[in-house]
Amino acid sequence: MNRFVRSCFDFLFPPLCHICHSFIPDATELHICATCREKLTYVVSPLCHLCGIPFAGVGADHICGGCQTRAPHFDYARAHLLYEGAGRDLIHAFKYSYKTHLRRPLGLLLLEGLEGFLRDQAADLLIPVPLHRTRLRSRGFNQAQLLCAMVSKRLSIPVLPDGLARTRPTQPQVELSAIERRNNVKGAFAVRHPAQVADRRILLLDDVMTTGSTVDECAGELKKCGASLVTVVTVARTAR
Repeated sequence: MNRFVRSCFDFLFPPLCHICHSFIPDATELHICATCREKLTYVVSPLCHLCGIPFAGVGADHICGGCQTRAPHFDYARAHLLYEGAGRDLIHAFKYSYKTHLRRPLGLLLLEGLEGFLRDQAADLLIPVPLHRTRLRSRGFNQAQLLCAMVSKRLSIPVLPDGLARTRPTQPQVELSAIERRNNVKGAFAVRHPAQVADRRILLLDDVMTTGSTVDECAGELKKCGASLVTVVTVARTAR
């Protein structure tokens, strides 16, 4: 696109920051201004080698106490952002304000921080964490499935959109303690196509990871059906 055409396009459709909605001269495809970029909090080392939770201070990555006490069913979990501040606002707008166009900046942010790690997983399939049909009907879309499409396009990994099913409705996890969360999702997922996940390396994708109960239950079902590796990837995660 030459400079004149780009100027006309920006005049008709000015590039605005997805977070603060200010005009961004010389905008990149992410469409997040420099000020808001500084307000995003990233997950950085040192972190748990398994679940990806960050530790305070400095030092080498190691396994956290939680994973030592109760090993997860998944092999690894990683997120690029901490679920706070501007990052949380962006995800909330995506999920709860029906701003599905935000899948692009969120997908780009995920890839910005994790593309190298994801390529190292040599995955065969991408599977989104599913919504129950009542929640899907209410919201109108599965945010994890939209993000899967972004990652699939960049990494050339096929998506199995209905690889997992949520067999019963569950309470919103945000209202529950860690133990209640595990009980809430226990037995709530099923693998729809066991033969398609057997001996496959799988990327299990969602928007946010909190205690990890949901993705761990999903990973457990995939492992029961013979998945050789399950790596959880989310845009953001909470710090325990």
